Amino acid sequence: MKRLVFAALLSLFASGCGTPSFLVTPVQNTSSLDEQTVRAGKGFGAPKIAIVEVEGMIANMKSGGFMQPAENQVSRFAQELEKAAKDPAVKAVVLRVNSPGGTVTASDIMYETLVRFKQQTHKPVVASLQDLAASGAYYVSCGADKIVAHPTSVVGSIGVIFNTFNLEGTLAKIGAKTDAIKSGPLKDMGSPFRELDVESRAVMQGMVDEYYQRFIAVVTSNRPIKESATVKMVTDGRVFSGTRAVELGLADRTGLLDDAIEEAMKLANAPNAKVVIYRRPYGFSGSIYAQNTVGQPQANGGGVMELKIPGVHDPLPSGFYYLWNP
Repeated sequence: MKRLVFAALLSLFASGCGTPSFLVTPVQNTSSLDEQTVRAGKGFGAPKIAIVEVEGMIANMKSGGFMQPAENQVSRFAQELEKAAKDPAVKAVVLRVNSPGGTVTASDIMYETLVRFKQQTHKPVVASLQDLAASGAYYVSCGADKIVAHPTSVVGSIGVIFNTFNLEGTLAKIGAKTDAIKSGPLKDMGSPFRELDVESRAVMQGMVDEYYQRFIAVVTSNRPIKESATVKMVTDGRVFSGTRAVELGLADRTGLLDDAIEEAMKLANAPNAKVVIYRRPYGFSGSIYAQNTVGQPQANGGGVMELKIPGVHDPLPSGFYYLWNP
């Protein structure tokens, strides 16, 4: 038997098969951004339109996995706008938005960063809404001068959510319990190990309402929605198609990313501009639609289709979110 196994191994090696191997190529760990042209302009020294991404889960934390580049999306967003601000050749910015939203604070930081960029540079900004521009992603988009939505974009989900769950009954069934030693009765409010009591719920609801009013103020101060009935309807958490969003005033027009770029050129009076995008040295992209964060739909063993939300792979930690996560 041993001779047969040995002969089989010799046969494998002789046929060119061997144990799998990995080639690890070291790259420079740099925080710099490279500028890459994704559409040529006209003439020598053409001005630039810079594409800045708002993609995946909006959170002020690093993303990425084993042997993958890690990025803090808030930091990356601020860095790209800073690079666009310092470059006098950049005449306008296009936000390429494809995100379900994210945490309340991260969304607000990115919105305020965008507003300050416009105030300091006076460079126009156009948001191009792709597959998904919901909740916190729409919050950020409200900082743009114009919003161009694809007709089939999912837009809206204006509101706040705080998700919690209760394991108290489950623990009791297996004879387990938790006992928090705390400095005050509300220190562990929202804990999954005890029921959310009336006082805790009131406190959490108050915070949700506060963040919700901030969201409404951002929408109504940036979008031409005047009727109170319409404001109430578009801010009740539902989502709309891009076409319907235009009808309601949540977007200015429908169109593709190319249309948003043309809109930015008009606002900047730069019809011959080239289009650039910022990348880390180890991450090249070849077109304005490259590196989409939405994977292919997968079917599980039961034949049920599973659709991955961009950037959302794990259960969300407790917190307040401007997020569409059906």
